[in-house]
Amino acid sequence: MRSYVQLTQGERYLIYAYMQAGQGRSEIAQRLGRDKSTVYRELRRNSGEHEYCPNQANRSALARRSAKVRSRFSSPLWPSVEQLIREDWSPEQISGRLVLEHGNTISHETIYQYIYADKAAGGDLHQHLRCQKKRRKRYGGARDRRGVIPNRISIDKRPAIVDRRQRIGDWEGDTVIGKGHKGALVTMVERKSLYTVLGSVPRRKAHAVREVMTSELGPIEDKVLTMTVDNGKEFTDHEKIAKALDTKIYFAHPYSSWERGTNENTNGLIRQYFPKSRILTNVTREEVKSAADRLNNRPRKKLGFRTPHEVFFGVSKLLAVALGT
Repeated sequence: MRSYVQLTQGERYLIYAYMQAGQGRSEIAQRLGRDKSTVYRELRRNSGEHEYCPNQANRSALARRSAKVRSRFSSPLWPSVEQLIREDWSPEQISGRLVLEHGNTISHETIYQYIYADKAAGGDLHQHLRCQKKRRKRYGGARDRRGVIPNRISIDKRPAIVDRRQRIGDWEGDTVIGKGHKGALVTMVERKSLYTVLGSVPRRKAHAVREVMTSELGPIEDKVLTMTVDNGKEFTDHEKIAKALDTKIYFAHPYSSWERGTNENTNGLIRQYFPKSRILTNVTREEVKSAADRLNNRPRKKLGFRTPHEVFFGVSKLLAVALGT
């Protein structure tokens, strides 16, 4: 038996056209390749005292579909789920965090269905989903075309404990460039907790990057044991940075982004707030802080659905708001 598939908007326009041509319901069903009960039900639901209108019929069908999906959520839960979506939490993060805090299980598939039903009904929840394009991999020789940075220390000499992610204090650093190479963000992420620190620079120059790194990490320099960066010339002042923060800075091998995988992944998340199409010379401090706060205060599957803030500072707090007990 063929499973039921809901009528499309195009089929509803055809129903209207066939009716205007004087064709009967059984004939319309035959032309559409549908069971006649489907056409009878469609006209019964959406005609009433007025002539059948395909636009109104489609809107009504979408509203019923949205209501059906929404009914899967108990009324106390849904407002909180929607609020967390608007905080840019992924459905998986929301589902995992609800289990962690309250023992309530709402599958991430159901949350996705709700979001798409909301989109079909004209809502904007889908705009908070992250959609990242695949990065182009750079293949070619291992020759570094960016020049040699004096006195850099290779990642080969980095303590083995950094690889194990057993302690707080091992960081990765990089820059995210604005459109047309105008402006940049300095991104720093702690390897164990995924805690992220951001700063903006009008130009990707060594002195500007140094000032951002030392000022932003200065208040927590006791939690900065090592820093691993790439070979960009913006890190030429690495010795001054290391001295200011009383830390050790190591350089990954040229074109070996996987050696700073945590930072690379975080940069992809940051692009949700600062897309490649944007010039970054006019980024405000408030925008940077807001993006960092969102990244640090939403749960991560890798952390057992705890947040980077909770793991980095060793605290815990309720985040799935207004859920009750």
